Amino acid sequence: MTVKGQRNGQDKPLRTDFGLGGADIVTLNQARDRALEYRRMAKQGVNPRYNTRQEIPCFEEIARQVHIERLPTWKNPKHGQHWINTLANYAFPKIGRLPVSEVGQPEVLQVLLPVWTEKHETAKRLAQRSKAVLDVAKSKGFRDGENPVTTIRDARVLPQVKQKVQHHKAMHWRDVPAFYAELPRIRRSWHYRKRNSGTFRRRFLS
Repeated sequence: MTVKGQRNGQDKPLRTDFGLGGADIVTLNQARDRALEYRRMAKQGVNPRYNTRQEIPCFEEIARQVHIERLPTWKNPKHGQHWINTLANYAFPKIGRLPVSEVGQPEVLQVLLPVWTEKHETAKRLAQRSKAVLDVAKSKGFRDGENPVTTIRDARVLPQVKQKVQHHKAMHWRDVPAFYAELPRIRRSWHYRKRNSGTFRRRFLS
């Protein structure tokens, strides 16, 4: 659209051209409302290009944008899929459509509390990824203030979760002599894998 009514530094008429948004996003009624608002602003001597209200994206929109931007940095594509799946499964149903500027501590707690004790590792990843989304939103000017995930963590609002100790199944006493006879070969195998791959896992029994 074209907006007239402003004047430049030499007091000559100033013409401003800009779009109202794609037809697949903005309805005809919305476009008419925006055009009317911009014309009113122009008659008041205000440039609509720099003074229109900024549209605040929702949490899910920012999250999916962050996911796309970070895809090239992940060596394993599965990790990238897990990253967005965690948010899609636990965060989007509760705060996905909420403007990212309105996500505060109550909303973050609403996401984390249901899984914090039952699925603690998943909940920690969920918190880390939600924090990343809100950090990016702030860097783009859609938020201000401290990240609510950081505030909740520092205040220790969430309950402490004790790690469950997983014990290995006890070996039958009749198998002990055979195990000790095989132990030197197992150790050599460990050292061999460590030299060749740099990492190894100790597996006594499956």
